Amino acid sequence: MKDLKYLTAFSIPLMALIGIYFKGELVFLTPFYAFVMIPVLELIFPIDTNNLSSEAVESNLKRKVFDWLLYLNLPIVYGLVFFGIYEASSSILETYELVGMIISVGIVLGVNGINVAHELGHRQTTNERFIGKALLLPSQYMHFYIEHNFGHHLHAATPEDPATARYNQTVYSFWFTSIYRQYVKAWAIQLKLLKNSQKSFFFPKNDMFWYIVLQVGYLALVFLIFGNVGLIFAFASAAIGILLLESVNYIEHYGLLRLKTTSGRYERVKEMHSWNSNHTIGRIVLYELTRHSDHHFKSSKKYQILDCHDESPQMPYGYPTSMVLAMVPPLWFGIMNKRVPKEMVLQ
Repeated sequence: MKDLKYLTAFSIPLMALIGIYFKGELVFLTPFYAFVMIPVLELIFPIDTNNLSSEAVESNLKRKVFDWLLYLNLPIVYGLVFFGIYEASSSILETYELVGMIISVGIVLGVNGINVAHELGHRQTTNERFIGKALLLPSQYMHFYIEHNFGHHLHAATPEDPATARYNQTVYSFWFTSIYRQYVKAWAIQLKLLKNSQKSFFFPKNDMFWYIVLQVGYLALVFLIFGNVGLIFAFASAAIGILLLESVNYIEHYGLLRLKTTSGRYERVKEMHSWNSNHTIGRIVLYELTRHSDHHFKSSKKYQILDCHDESPQMPYGYPTSMVLAMVPPLWFGIMNKRVPKEMVLQ
């Protein structure tokens, strides 16, 4: 039964489904649940720093239930997105209801879409990577696969990484710099890959080109079927999902920088270069994303076996709570700046 604790991750789309179906004030149930109820629960539930034994790790790697809990997000995300678009385009709604529905679906796209895509994007099988890329499509963020896997994990916690927030940088500034720089770097990585393999721009392996085709095709299909309202809903909910992802990116590496060695190169990525959180509720809702230090230490590790490292900088609150705090920069800086290692600030 302990394996099924990750079913809690489906509570986010469940809240969204309730809100979209019943409408009224319930359209804001999802953001209330994600950023009020979960933070409160994280304060109540004890922090869990325990790591699995070697026997438990081996057992968890053999259990396919952990993989299927990820795969199930594909029909859930697409079903909820199109249900939301259908309801928005076919119902008479108050403006606040439409806004609430968009925010709710956007949160689902961020948590059950992009977050799960991130996990599957690190897998070695083609089918799992395909599911991961499919989960990025409704968020219009398919380039994330290229930049994250071939850019971020190489340059994390350095000035060269768009997804590492600088010391004293606000989350609002980070949204702009990260979104823009990640897209530009994704193209740079793609063109370099084509050049190294001596392939032309229009070669079928130009994934960035096909991402544009697929994403524009998705929006065009929504417009043809559901009209202007459907298109606005799809685009706006994707934007919410993107901002949710970038808010997570912001807190994951805020202020942390790898030092340079005597040769002038950056030291290798260590456990100290990502913020870790052991707050129970956020861990299971986000498929252990909050144990981010171990993920960067060995990105091939599956979510169900990630460890907590004593050397990792620890967040005082879980990821959902931290995202709320980041929205108020003076409060965020007051809490987090004193936790950033001094040698990283002074370099």
